[in-house]
Amino acid sequence: MDLQQRKAVMSEQFAEIYGRSPVIWGRAPGRVDLMGSHTDYNQGYVMTMTIDRDTWIAAGPRKDRQAAVYSMNVPGGGPFALEQIAADGASPWTNYIRGMATVLQDEGLSVSGLNLLVHSTIPFGSGLSSSAAIEMAAGVVFAAASGVQLDPVRMALLGQKAENQFVGVNCGILDQYSSAMGQAGSAVLLDCRSLTSQPVPIAAGVQVVICDTQAKRSLLGSEYGERRAQCERGAAILGQFDGRVQALRDVTPALFQQQRGSLPEVVAKRCQFIIEENQRVLALGEALASGERARLGELFAASYQGARDLYEIGAPAMEAMMAAMRAAPGCIAARQAGAGFGGCMVALVEEAQVERFAAAAGQAYHAQTGIRPNIYPVSASDGAGLLAA
Repeated sequence: MDLQQRKAVMSEQFAEIYGRSPVIWGRAPGRVDLMGSHTDYNQGYVMTMTIDRDTWIAAGPRKDRQAAVYSMNVPGGGPFALEQIAADGASPWTNYIRGMATVLQDEGLSVSGLNLLVHSTIPFGSGLSSSAAIEMAAGVVFAAASGVQLDPVRMALLGQKAENQFVGVNCGILDQYSSAMGQAGSAVLLDCRSLTSQPVPIAAGVQVVICDTQAKRSLLGSEYGERRAQCERGAAILGQFDGRVQALRDVTPALFQQQRGSLPEVVAKRCQFIIEENQRVLALGEALASGERARLGELFAASYQGARDLYEIGAPAMEAMMAAMRAAPGCIAARQAGAGFGGCMVALVEEAQVERFAAAAGQAYHAQTGIRPNIYPVSASDGAGLLAA
């Protein structure tokens, strides 16, 4: 459905639930990392891109100190008191909104009572940052309802805080920053230490395509936290040999090679991937803008190989999809997207070949796994903000 149809359907559902029409509309996009898996919490670089799949929240004021939230995508939800917000084990998706309300109030910002209805076109649990999108959309509507102007970078930091402290995922800033600061028509090169970014054009004729394996994942498991801890341990050890090292972002390839033997083997593997991935992100900026096909293919292939063999965030579904993408007509480059362990993959495809690519990759993946994937092109969209009422 188009934007007006989507708004009409949401308005009708909102009225059925709350008995009135919404007056505030917020949206925030999902995102895909074109390069830079797990570099964000190592204070490194990421080539990220918002996508034209997003989360909308329709909202209307309440007279009490409560918020109520329901979704058109998933069951559950209901009201909660703003005075003392507790996590919801029965409807955990609401915790991203509860968390935003909590951190906004912890910052001394006013949060008004609101009725909320969520609708998202971002597939959940696929690595396209559906959680960050709902956090940023919630931040937009809470701020608007309270008459507060929130700087996008500050809102991203608050979203990260909500996910770290309220939801319980020790994520970096990538997802929230991307959703808040994305730019239509270009990728964004993010420096996760300085929280600054610059647009990076994508050469004409190169289309970004999402390849969803339909293998869901969750970052609440131990794997994500373990890898972050391993990276921090590696940085601490290498910092003993160079006092300038505060995070793996500061470790040069030369220092790593000189001191690799000082690291436990599994820690060394994790560090090698992050150090090399940071270098690939910087190299990708030039290759994306020039459209140099061979170089794009090399960088994506090296990223996937490192993620699989060094960072060990692969899954059988990802391996099957990778083979299907590489063999499909028009494929320029292919790699993992998001944190790994399943979810989505991403390909750069010749624009004129997108339909043939999607058909061939989907057929090959289904033949290998018995699962029908979801494969679709995406375009960069603007970051989070208000929609016209």
